[in-house]
Amino acid sequence: MKLLTTLWLAVMLLAAPAAAVWAADGDKLEGIDITVNINQAEPEELAELLKGVGIEKAQKIVDYREQHGKFTSADDLTQVKGIGAATVEKNRDRITL
Repeated sequence: MKLLTTLWLAVMLLAAPAAAVWAADGDKLEGIDITVNINQAEPEELAELLKGVGIEKAQKIVDYREQHGKFTSADDLTQVKGIGAATVEKNRDRITL
C-alpha cells in the first residue's frame, strides 16, 4: 500500500507542472511567458502564439511584412487588414521585433 501511495504522489508531482499549462478556459499556454518575433515568425507560429489571430490573419501579417518590410513597432500591425488596435493590445507583451 505504501508503494502505491508513493507512486501516486510521484505521478501527481510530475503531472502538476503540465496541468498548470492548461487553463480552465482551454488556453494551453497560460502561465508561460510567450513572445513571438513578428518580423521572423511564420504564419503557423503567429496563429499559435498571438491571441485572436488565426491562420488567415497570420498569413496576412507575413504577406504585409514581405511587401512592406519589417515592422518597426507592434502598432504597425494595425496596418494589416483585419488586425486592429484591440488585437495589438491583447498581444503587446508577446510581440517582439
